[in-house]
Amino acid sequence: MGIIRDHIPEFEFSIPVAIVGAGACGLTAALAARDQGVDVIVLERDKRPWGSTSMSLGAVCGVRTREQIAHGIDDSVERFVADVMVKTCNQADPALTRLIGERSGPTLDWLALRHAVPLKLDFKWTGLGHSNPRLHIPPGRNGEELLALLANACAKAGAELMTEATVTDLYADACNRVLGLRIERPGGVVERLGCEALVLATCGFGGNHEMVAKHIPEMAKAKYFGHEGNRGDGILWGMELGAAVGDMTAYQGLGTLADPQQIVVPHPLMIEGGFLVNTLGRRFTHELANISGMCVPVLQQPQGLAWVIFDERRHLACLEHSVEQRQLVEVGAVRRGETWAQLEKACGLPEGSLQREDADINSSRDAGRPDRFDRSFVGLAPLSPPYCAVRVTGALFHTQGGLEVDRAARVLRPDGRALPNLYAGGGAARSISGAEVTGYLPAVGLCMAITLGAIAGESAGRQCA
Repeated sequence: MGIIRDHIPEFEFSIPVAIVGAGACGLTAALAARDQGVDVIVLERDKRPWGSTSMSLGAVCGVRTREQIAHGIDDSVERFVADVMVKTCNQADPALTRLIGERSGPTLDWLALRHAVPLKLDFKWTGLGHSNPRLHIPPGRNGEELLALLANACAKAGAELMTEATVTDLYADACNRVLGLRIERPGGVVERLGCEALVLATCGFGGNHEMVAKHIPEMAKAKYFGHEGNRGDGILWGMELGAAVGDMTAYQGLGTLADPQQIVVPHPLMIEGGFLVNTLGRRFTHELANISGMCVPVLQQPQGLAWVIFDERRHLACLEHSVEQRQLVEVGAVRRGETWAQLEKACGLPEGSLQREDADINSSRDAGRPDRFDRSFVGLAPLSPPYCAVRVTGALFHTQGGLEVDRAARVLRPDGRALPNLYAGGGAARSISGAEVTGYLPAVGLCMAITLGAIAGESAGRQCA
């Protein structure tokens, strides 16, 4: 895969806007381009849209949305920027952060009102770096539904989607203007498509082991819980065209990937009072201090394993709204015990270990103070029998570094000049998570995908209108 500059072909077909990748970013970009009145095609390598969007919770953070206002939430762009800067230790790009703060809310409102993609404000993920409730989730509370809603909206808007279409190369002139794409179809059929503007919505590079080893060496041997098609193609194409990249060391991690079932354990179990122990039955961290960065302390435990400890009441509450929790039950990942001793035996943990940790938590709660990890359980009901547990490990979910873009989502050169007709969003573009895993805020990944996707599609559409 690469850039072809010689022997530019006569393109069989040409279209104003081409988009590579049919995740949340690509489909949102297609809707925005269609709103500009131009024809657009989305090219997807898989048989159907899937990718990181479908593997996610489907949550998107938005600022000053109609949903927030309806619930009396007084949010602001300034507060969002401040939250991001605190979380990233001022490593995030201030201009990009402000752009996302300004455009995320109007983008979610536009999707709901114009394209019937409803996202409802969620209160189960309040906090965790966000000073206000900002997470917006589809009614079914999963990424598959979000992707289906976007795909249906694209069909109604007249945006063409071509699946099983693997883009292998880009055609470009001496000025790095993209002229078209080389596409491989099933059966070895090759098609060449011309375009006036190109949007890269190919996600990140979590599935490219060489790039992970180079940029995120601490996760080189960790499990990757993401779409294997996320091989950094868009980032690599952009770099070959002369683009700048930023924060390539940043990533979203998972510290609660069920082992060996590879299902994400819903984090509300811990938000509402559950906790983590290692295989020695000992707590080792503040479980809510950093959701993304939790992969690091989990992987540092013996065998890189831990147990999420909760109770039947929280388990049943989670079953009502979590597809993942139901999947954990179906595959037998949830261990149970009528007493702490029974759960310890079911999990192979030392006798008395869970009871000691629970007693320590209850002691700090009763005293109205944080525990030894500075986590407060005050206001949360104690765990009560029956007790439950799921074994987990740490994993890489989504890279956060990528191509530098401006306010129009145009891809930038190192000197700050924009490439002629190249746009990027989502995981193909630099995010606002700073340079480390600890900077990721919940739902920022899909926020970047949808917000930058909308900006990129709108900008590309205007260029071609």
